[in-house]
Amino acid sequence: MNYIVDFLIDYSNGPIPYLAIFLILLACGLGIPIPEDITLFAAGVLTYYGVCDVWTMIAVCLIGVMIGDTFVFWLGHRFGRRLMAKWPFRLFLDEKKIETVREKLHAHGGKLLFSARFMPGFRATIFFTTGLLHMPYRTLLIYDGMAALISVPAIVYSVYYFGDLLEHVIAMIKKVEGGIVGVILLVVLFFVVRHFYRKKKA
Repeated sequence: MNYIVDFLIDYSNGPIPYLAIFLILLACGLGIPIPEDITLFAAGVLTYYGVCDVWTMIAVCLIGVMIGDTFVFWLGHRFGRRLMAKWPFRLFLDEKKIETVREKLHAHGGKLLFSARFMPGFRATIFFTTGLLHMPYRTLLIYDGMAALISVPAIVYSVYYFGDLLEHVIAMIKKVEGGIVGVILLVVLFFVVRHFYRKKKA
């Protein structure tokens, strides 16, 4: 995370820091294994150092996460199971997961959509299934929007306001960040090798 912040600080006089955070949050919404909380934390660091305006950054982050979630919903609504049969979607989406989310949506509805914002590993699957089931988009917008209005400003503004404690927090994050990246790389490598092995075998 500190490398991202150092890189963006060099572009403090332009829109690049806002655009970079926006694009990373879009990728998070699409299910790319990038921790959304770490990205929001980095956005808060940029506001603390005066690179970005805190309220403008919060607005950019809110738009980024909502567009990312909306796009996943639209993919499920528009293409549904056709995407589930294609690589790489079939690596993360299957009938068992879809059926599990379907049952939970019928049982809990808006509560599940609200909670999905705080479940990075399942967020994309839940929003995709919501679109697949042709639930009204306004339902996603209301509940996911309420959750985003809580989580996004809370993280960005807390980092901005308690910036004096940044060094301690960053030190803690750096201890676990390498482990997270390593696990992600191993998982990606596993799926890539398995894909080419199956393709070669077929």
